[in-house]
Amino acid sequence: MAAGTIPLLGQARPKIKGYSLWPVRATSRTVWLIVQLHTDSGISGLGEASDAFGFASTSAAQAREMEQALASFAALVEGHSPLAIAAYRRTAEPLARAGGLLGATAYSAIEQALWDLAGQTLGVPTHTLFGGALRQRIPLYANINRATTDRSPAGFAASARQAVAEGYTALKAAPWDGYPRISARQGIDCTRAIREAVGPSVDVMVDVHSNFTVAEAVRVARELEPLRLRWYEEPVAPARVAETVEIARRIRQPIAGGEFLFGVDGFLPLCREKAAAVIMPDVKHCGGLLALTHIAAMAAAHQVAVAPHNPSGPVATVASLHAIAGLGNCEILELQWGEVSWRGELLDPPERVVNGGLEIPLRPGFGISWNEKLARRYRL
Repeated sequence: MAAGTIPLLGQARPKIKGYSLWPVRATSRTVWLIVQLHTDSGISGLGEASDAFGFASTSAAQAREMEQALASFAALVEGHSPLAIAAYRRTAEPLARAGGLLGATAYSAIEQALWDLAGQTLGVPTHTLFGGALRQRIPLYANINRATTDRSPAGFAASARQAVAEGYTALKAAPWDGYPRISARQGIDCTRAIREAVGPSVDVMVDVHSNFTVAEAVRVARELEPLRLRWYEEPVAPARVAETVEIARRIRQPIAGGEFLFGVDGFLPLCREKAAAVIMPDVKHCGGLLALTHIAAMAAAHQVAVAPHNPSGPVATVASLHAIAGLGNCEILELQWGEVSWRGELLDPPERVVNGGLEIPLRPGFGISWNEKLARRYRL
């Protein structure tokens, strides 16, 4: 057998036959990269490869770069059964690790699509393949950051009030985006405005996007103590474990983080060293659905909570629902709130948030299909 190939498990049908990438322009800040993995029987599986290029909007050139990365991973499953997921992971994971965030994201997108296809092939919802669901509905928190174009305290407060009016009981913002042009004081003022807008019963989280030094992180956290944050996210890069530990020991707020880390070994230091109270694996970057469940099991052994990172399009959101449906240490999922009114219509059945939560899909696979007509209208 040639190096780098995956052994076919029997002669099971369907077999993988090609893939497609859909770059969808949502806003000036957001492009969703949706992957379809096709089969010779006509069914397709969905995955998402968004946000592999940092926080700035993905360009057309970067979408082409992702397409090239996807091609190398899709080639590993071409002609094989979508049920051969372990074989794909064994062969492709070293390539993902060598490829940085781009490689990890492309690898994870194909893995997501394989699980969608596996569920469809077997006629069961994907979460059944992970042991079934513990609940019928997953609570969400509204990430109001990208939808807030007025970056003043009043602008953040307005978004927060609207999200709560729609039924969300938890929300998050990143008011220091652009730091140090955006001052520490302005971010504090914006956070205070959010808390004042929503009152004491709504959970408020802030994401620093690794902008601070240890000293800055501690100073800002202490000023924010009266606001009673649910968590203080990534004041420094989560790979800087010793610094994260130092911050955690000096502040009262729980620290969360890990959005771009890969695999169990990527998250182990944060959990083992008690650097983070909450880890945030992202199904788009961490290695896919199975990796997310392995990461969550490791976190449970260290008494660390899991809140998956998901400032994503609707496909990654559904993939995340299936991955966490049976996880006892995962209480809430992120949702990118308020960017475009047509987001939910990209899927059939449409994404429908009710009272700040999403139902676990019950149809085979991820339980969704892709609205190509609408996606074509907004194609990058």
